[in-house]
Amino acid sequence: MASCLSFSCMVLTIAVLLIFLSLPCHAQLSSNFYDNTCPNALSTIRSAIDAAVSNEQRMAASLIRLHFHDCFVQGCDGSVLLEDTASFTGERTARNNANSIRGFEVIDDAKAQVESVCPGIVSCADILAVAARDASVAVGGPSWTVNLGRRDSTTASRSLADSDLPAFTDSLDRLISLFGNKGLNARDMVALSGAHTIGQARCLTFRGRIYNNASEIDPDFANTRRSQCPNTGGDGNLAPLDLVTPNTFDKNYYSNLIARRGLLQSDQVLFSGGSTDSIVNEYSTDSSSFSSDFASAMVKMGNIDPLTGSQGEIRRVCTVVN
Repeated sequence: MASCLSFSCMVLTIAVLLIFLSLPCHAQLSSNFYDNTCPNALSTIRSAIDAAVSNEQRMAASLIRLHFHDCFVQGCDGSVLLEDTASFTGERTARNNANSIRGFEVIDDAKAQVESVCPGIVSCADILAVAARDASVAVGGPSWTVNLGRRDSTTASRSLADSDLPAFTDSLDRLISLFGNKGLNARDMVALSGAHTIGQARCLTFRGRIYNNASEIDPDFANTRRSQCPNTGGDGNLAPLDLVTPNTFDKNYYSNLIARRGLLQSDQVLFSGGSTDSIVNEYSTDSSSFSSDFASAMVKMGNIDPLTGSQGEIRRVCTVVN
């Protein structure tokens, strides 16, 4: 009888083990992932990012945005970096990416430098995540611990980029829904939007707002912005998102919203009598709260559906699959 019970237990144990082994492997991201395999990875990336931002301060905003646009499509997998191939159309030409996202050459340079010290170890997805943090720090913004161990996708999706990325005309409800789909709440969304305290926007994205003479925009602000954005033509003309401190990562973005001086419609809707007004008010007066929440939200965003373990690959060049 005892031997039968022992045999039954052994069979049950084996069955449970087989079920466990059949499950997909999802390794955890870790801040010390490269400590043994590429101990100079983070310092190498930081040097590349510092040099790029020193050369062009606008690049800080571009790199943060590049990481954001990567994570919102297929998760944080470096798919945004891939160029089109015969088998798929990449994300670079998606509706909210075309003629807009930039910084690819900076990531390529950082990748090349990392490959020179430890080839085939550090993913492009991780370089993007680290670059966003280092870019923030380079312009006076918050720092955070970047979890590492992401692997690179072998495909990209323009259709998902078209459907999953926020647009400059989105309503508050639409923004809350898009961020919610990625596991980010309204507070995360308002904090992440604060990245618009730096960077520039194309005339095409704010023309409708500055010429509609509506009550939700300060008329003097609209008039000032028209000098850089004609009613027709000049779609690519650039204007700083924050006129006061355009290259400094601070809370002025939120003060602008309260003054009805948000450049993009998708910015101003965060303070328009809706559910996020109180968060904007808080951040406009409390820099530490904004900085802390921004850092936390960046970590949370960086954890969206990463490829880990044996999934994906480590690209040798970020723009193409191996």
